[in-house]
Amino acid sequence: MQAFYSDHFVLPLPPGHRFPMEKYARLRERVAGELPHVELTEALPADDAMLGRVHSREYVERVSAGELDPKEQRSIGFPWSPQMVERSRRSAGATVAACRAALIDGVAANLAGGTHHAYADRGEGFCVFNDAAVAARTMQAEVGPGTRVAIIDLDVHQGNGTAAIFEHDPSVFTLSLHGEHNYPFHKATGDLDVALPDGCGDEEYLVALGHALTDLFAQFTPTLVIYLAGADPLENDRLGRLSLTHDGLLARDHHVLTACAERGLPVAIAMAGGYGRDIDQTVAAHFATIRLASRFHRTVRGRFHASAGGVLV
Repeated sequence: MQAFYSDHFVLPLPPGHRFPMEKYARLRERVAGELPHVELTEALPADDAMLGRVHSREYVERVSAGELDPKEQRSIGFPWSPQMVERSRRSAGATVAACRAALIDGVAANLAGGTHHAYADRGEGFCVFNDAAVAARTMQAEVGPGTRVAIIDLDVHQGNGTAAIFEHDPSVFTLSLHGEHNYPFHKATGDLDVALPDGCGDEEYLVALGHALTDLFAQFTPTLVIYLAGADPLENDRLGRLSLTHDGLLARDHHVLTACAERGLPVAIAMAGGYGRDIDQTVAAHFATIRLASRFHRTVRGRFHASAGGVLV
């Protein structure tokens, strides 16, 4: 399985900042050490043409030139720096690369990404450019206008930026399971939004997910799935408010990957959020997702190679 990373591009954050930047390098190091069959590749940056399929030209230019005002930087949650721009471009590029790889091999991953709070003209919630939206639009441009993308967003926070970007676009379906009372406090309207109560545990979550996946595939037939596998539904996550165990998260991933495999759908995975009080727990959750995905990759790879003649790569 191919996995793409961008953790060499680190944001200079002030001491005590709550964003767990180090989790990305630690995840890559663990994948490299324990999953030798996963091919790790440093992601290329998304260029202006890719970003411009989703984001306004003015916004991309202002981000790149360091012209965001203090209010906009506070909304994003990062102080502007050249490293912020480069990392945001690389993270979006990694999801694009994972989609290309998934269309060949069935499953691929970005070891970061899931920046689903970014709108077309602004960033929010640690999200500068919306990698899933950029990847979806890039696949439609490269594979063809008939390409239909389902974005399954299982970060604990609603992907408000993604939902808003695709609200009136029937070629992209947005599904989100998220905390009802969590950020963002004013939710956007996605195609299928499932709001969960504080303290929601494994059983309730998995039942809701099962119903949501059934509804998704009853309403929409995708060409490609982009799966945001957030670790922040995990119990004791500082920003989560749900109570899933590690076993529950793994069952969640298994449900999604099985549903896609049964339908012959390629899946590109992004890590999305994870803010554990113990960063080792967050890294362990992300690693479990990649390990499971690599096992699915070995079962579906031959089928996708056999049918790849019709896919632009």
